[in-house]
Amino acid sequence: MGTLGLCLVLLAGGAQAPVVFVPGERFTLAWLHSIEKTRWEEDYRVVRDGGGVRLHATEARIRGSGAGMEPPPGAVLKDGWYHYRPAEPWPAELRLSRSGFVPDYELCVDGAPCRPLAHWLESDHGATRLWACERQPR
Repeated sequence: MGTLGLCLVLLAGGAQAPVVFVPGERFTLAWLHSIEKTRWEEDYRVVRDGGGVRLHATEARIRGSGAGMEPPPGAVLKDGWYHYRPAEPWPAELRLSRSGFVPDYELCVDGAPCRPLAHWLESDHGATRLWACERQPR
């Protein structure tokens, strides 16, 4: 069996774009809302599933509320954060719009300190595709 993790690629690069592998089984994806400047966090696990691997969204949090970021029904306010379960628990992939006008997404891997996504894959200020993957031993 291989190492579980995330694969990242810049969509503008097309089929020739290099894929970056980030090892880990637990991730938090975090960002600031572009207008409200409020932090948003989503927790994911990479899990084995029937011979493949899948991304599992386990929890999400919003630090407050505002325009375009209302907590969903059932969200619970705790210590200034609205906690809730994502509506789509098994996304096939995430497509992240990375603009030069807002701070980059942050990725926190297996409980380590968060780092800008550019630590692993520089932004071209377009979209980045992120999905669960497995790196096979060489």
